[in-house]
Amino acid sequence: MLLLISRVPRDLHPRLLRSFTAVAETLHFGRAAARLHLAQQAVSRDVRALERDLGCPLFHRSTRSVELTEAGAALLPKARQLLALQAEITALGDTRALLVDVNSPGGDRELTAERVLSAARLRCPETELLARYQGGLTAAAQELAAHRLDVSFGRYAGLPAVVRSRLAHTPVRLEPVAVFLPLGHPLAGLAAVPLAALDGHPVDVFAGQPDTAEWTDLGLRLLAEHGLAAAPARTPPVGAAEFARYLVRHGSPVLTTTGGPDIPGAVARPLVDPVPLSLVGLVHRPDLRHPGLAALREAAAELAAAEGWLERPPGSWLPAEDAALLRR
Repeated sequence: MLLLISRVPRDLHPRLLRSFTAVAETLHFGRAAARLHLAQQAVSRDVRALERDLGCPLFHRSTRSVELTEAGAALLPKARQLLALQAEITALGDTRALLVDVNSPGGDRELTAERVLSAARLRCPETELLARYQGGLTAAAQELAAHRLDVSFGRYAGLPAVVRSRLAHTPVRLEPVAVFLPLGHPLAGLAAVPLAALDGHPVDVFAGQPDTAEWTDLGLRLLAEHGLAAAPARTPPVGAAEFARYLVRHGSPVLTTTGGPDIPGAVARPLVDPVPLSLVGLVHRPDLRHPGLAALREAAAELAAAEGWLERPPGSWLPAEDAALLRR
């Protein structure tokens, strides 16, 4: 360890620490490269350069595994501190607007993402946070990767693994799942709809909308685990008025979350026995450095603590992949 401390070069490039930290956190050079949007050879080269500069190995490598050495384990917390400090310094000079996707406007009601955005604007009034309406996290993830969008909200666990590996995620809220029903539907008079009552009423999970594939995935999992049927894939509507016509025309319950916008001629009824949940997260590129991002995270954490957004009700239903994100 004395050798490590005594041989730290005067001009240690943050890129080397970033590659080292990614490998240390994933224990896999390929996954680290995907996280950093670099070639695996570039990450390996950075780690070797850092080991050469420090004069000691940082990883035990074999054909099957990668493990930190004692020196690597000692370096990791320090590397994280240095990278965090660099991010804070870099963010001080970033005055551009932060593009924040809140999926869709909530109308008279502020949805989760809109509430976080409003609270962040109050916390950081000198920073411009611009709302965008991408319509779904699957579509937003492509815009994030292309740097045409900075932050989005949605069900991160429903994205493909390769996409998740290139994004950072912070859990924000466990939202109870509900169904929209046209007023004449047999279940519309219930205050809450037991999942078993949906037997014989195929549920629309917007399987015809590729932009919200993460939501369709949640719906199909829920229905399959409870022996329920999904409605056929249909071209989805856009806007409240078109949604109202869509409900009347097809008559199927449509999966949604509680607290959503009002739809003319329809009611939203929460699902129970058990209560299905959707984990909404804040999603962005791992390399994003902007004061508005910190404001969004702080606002989300404050709202979650004040209103119990991440408290899971007993006996509720949540996919295992989403539950694992809460334990990280």
